[in-house]
Amino acid sequence: MTLSSWQAWAVLSAIFAALTAIFAKVGVDNVNPDFATFVRTIIILICLAAILAATGQFQSPGSVSTRSYVFLVLSGLATGVSWICYFRALKLGDASQVAPIDKLSVMLVAVFAFLFLGERPSGQNWLGIALIAAGAVLIAIKR
Repeated sequence: MTLSSWQAWAVLSAIFAALTAIFAKVGVDNVNPDFATFVRTIIILICLAAILAATGQFQSPGSVSTRSYVFLVLSGLATGVSWICYFRALKLGDASQVAPIDKLSVMLVAVFAFLFLGERPSGQNWLGIALIAAGAVLIAIKR
């Protein structure tokens, strides 16, 4: 698996998402979760600006279609609300229970992609999606 494959980037995403949960759980201790989200967002903006500058990947704003802007804005709003909810959940619950529930997004993405994007997962894919959802629920149930 090379860094030119989507699989490599997906695995790296999972690793950093796991670290995000652990770091955020520690970081949100004695901090308002909305303020914690604000700090995290500033860091992300600085890092992305540095990456874009270093790699010369800035685009002319005029080169982006209105449709793309609309969906990028909607994605940004959804991300912001997701982060706010996630940090509040981490403030109130255990990271080992919050993160699996957050990962129910895997199942929701599959359902939304089926409904809105016309994607057609195979039976085996749906079984995997169902197992992810069942696992998330089982992990999150406190005994």
